[in-house]
Amino acid sequence: MVDFVGAGCGAPDLITLRGKRLIENADVIIYAGSLVNPVLLAYAKEGCEIHNSALMHLDEVIDVMKNAEADGKNTVRLHTGDPSVYGAVREQMDRLDELDIPYRVTPGVSSFCGAAAALRAEYTLPDVSQTVILTRMAGRTPVPEKESIESLAAHNATMVIFLSAGMTEELSQRLIKGGYSGDTPAAIVYKATWEDEKVVRCTVAELHEAAERNGITKTALITVGGFLGNDYELSKLYDKTFETEFRKAEKI
Repeated sequence: MVDFVGAGCGAPDLITLRGKRLIENADVIIYAGSLVNPVLLAYAKEGCEIHNSALMHLDEVIDVMKNAEADGKNTVRLHTGDPSVYGAVREQMDRLDELDIPYRVTPGVSSFCGAAAALRAEYTLPDVSQTVILTRMAGRTPVPEKESIESLAAHNATMVIFLSAGMTEELSQRLIKGGYSGDTPAAIVYKATWEDEKVVRCTVAELHEAAERNGITKTALITVGGFLGNDYELSKLYDKTFETEFRKAEKI
């Protein structure tokens, strides 16, 4: 069996109970060494075979899984955050399907959740934004043309931008070109939930200067939108004049 496990966004105690148990019972662990907190490997049992996928290509990763399966071993493929977000997990699962190797997926705490915690923010505020866009800038790996930063910025929704901390000057320009005003609140969250986490608040127009001033070029999320401001409507859910299935409305 191969278990794809979300390692969480940094802090080792943010892995799920299931994920920790799977690591403890694994005979083989393949972990994303460039991003997964290595402290998690301390949960592995003595004699566990450990591979750093940052040094491997896809065929090598699959070969390790295939050999472990042939030997009757349990493999944990440890991905940063949650495997479903920029995890390159689909291509691995498709290969395992071809090889008839069984696998399961254990979700993890994504870095966009860790960033919200660091910001003490709620992405979906009434009368501000009810939509969260997770995206990234085109770099060495392209994005579909219809998902350009400009086209997504036109919604003025909450945006969480991955893998783009080294392109803040262009990102700022494209966000403004798409429809955000230059004074729209923004924040850069470096290594959310790690011990050296850093939060830098700024505006869309100030993104590049803020990143340069703080020496941030990678391992950071960029968040943009009115949710970082102070103006919003209170939720109807807890409005005493709003009736729900579980609570009668109070008359005023």
